[in-house]
Amino acid sequence: MYDFDLLVIGSGPGGQKAAIAAAKLGRRVAIVEKRHMLGGVCINTGTIPSKTLREAVLYLTGLNQRELYGQSYRVKDEITVADLGMRTQHVIGREIQVIRSQLSRNHVTMLQGTARFLDPHTVMVSGEQEKKVTAERIVVATGTSPARPDSVEFDDRTVIDSDAILHLDRVPETLVVVGAGVIGIEYASMFAALGTKVTVVERRERMLDFCDLEIVEALKYHLRDLAVTFRFGESVAAVERRPRGALTVLESGKKIPADCVMYSAGRQGKTAELCLEAAGLAADDRGRIKVDENYATTVPHIYAVGDVIGFPALAATSMEQGRLAAQHACGEPVADMHELQPIGIYTVPEISFVGKSEDDLTREKIPFEVGVSRYRELARGQIIGDSYGMLKLLVSPEDRRLLGVHVFGTGATELVHIGQTVMGCGGTVDYLVNAVFNYPTLAESYKVAALDAMNKMRAIARLSADL
Repeated sequence: MYDFDLLVIGSGPGGQKAAIAAAKLGRRVAIVEKRHMLGGVCINTGTIPSKTLREAVLYLTGLNQRELYGQSYRVKDEITVADLGMRTQHVIGREIQVIRSQLSRNHVTMLQGTARFLDPHTVMVSGEQEKKVTAERIVVATGTSPARPDSVEFDDRTVIDSDAILHLDRVPETLVVVGAGVIGIEYASMFAALGTKVTVVERRERMLDFCDLEIVEALKYHLRDLAVTFRFGESVAAVERRPRGALTVLESGKKIPADCVMYSAGRQGKTAELCLEAAGLAADDRGRIKVDENYATTVPHIYAVGDVIGFPALAATSMEQGRLAAQHACGEPVADMHELQPIGIYTVPEISFVGKSEDDLTREKIPFEVGVSRYRELARGQIIGDSYGMLKLLVSPEDRRLLGVHVFGTGATELVHIGQTVMGCGGTVDYLVNAVFNYPTLAESYKVAALDAMNKMRAIARLSADL
């Protein structure tokens, strides 16, 4: 009756995993994607390019080695956009090959073009030629694009968004970043590491307010050390383009000259071209689609996954959403996604955490003890020249379970998974105290932090016993 059992619109992390999961279950699957956009935003303009750019910056600037070899140490004195782009294009090319191979060997049909609904089961794919396809079940995984305020004149050269920043013709000497969210702070820290004088403008009073305050303060201190200027509680009134850059005018009257202004004003769901109304669906004012616990929309055979459904809008969670949606669509038993989801922020240095923050626990009136380990106290920290990194454990004094793990510094996004595993298995701080870690490693920080927390809990128990 239908051309396909499952049609996936979008080939980003969520779309890929949905298509492959359904194909593994023996379903006839197709995936719709624009020409030259296989892998979606994640591979072409988002996660992979920005994280590769970060790696190129760290290597070429020699930033991580300066603690050992002095502040003047650099691998390359004049770093060009070509230097940065070479590594990025190499990785993008390889990742696209991997995705193409995965889809091909799982017999997923590729349909090149953009999709729009004609009715709840029919989609028109417009590419070099138009093709009408039908499917019993459909997964929308179109992702997002940077939100562009109507009041701002973007020219992709002087006034840009986070997609265009990858295509700059030179490394700017000065840069204004509007918005201190994850994307804004990641790019601000990368360009600061390159030697660009960066000013961050944020209308809120703090940045990354979902992160542990102590960790954010450590990052802020480190970025100020890289000559980043923060303007919190400030809003942009206007951006005036000039022949040699742009002048950012704040509502407080301050004026900030810069070679380039990058807007990081959130992201908008890419649903405008889908003609959702033809399928009986609607998106909210941010282009997001509402779904239930199985990622099904209000039209039960149409699912939506990834950034297009909103928070947490991470590649990692999108992959799992895609897999779970496909299983549900195919009538397979589905387990809920585990509530313990790590957050990784690829600033310079990295931040990563899982579980509750101190603010969360205080607000919820849950008692906790803190155990801290600092990289400078670890042999591995000295070897790699990271004296600022830290790992923080939040422990329940009642049953000794881990309530949260927060890491700042080299390898934070890798290290956090040890804590995530212990928490997911219902482990206690005693496990970390008694575990043997390789020496010298950064993972050893778990034992040091666990002992710190244990000693504090022991002191409280001793005093309580005296009563």
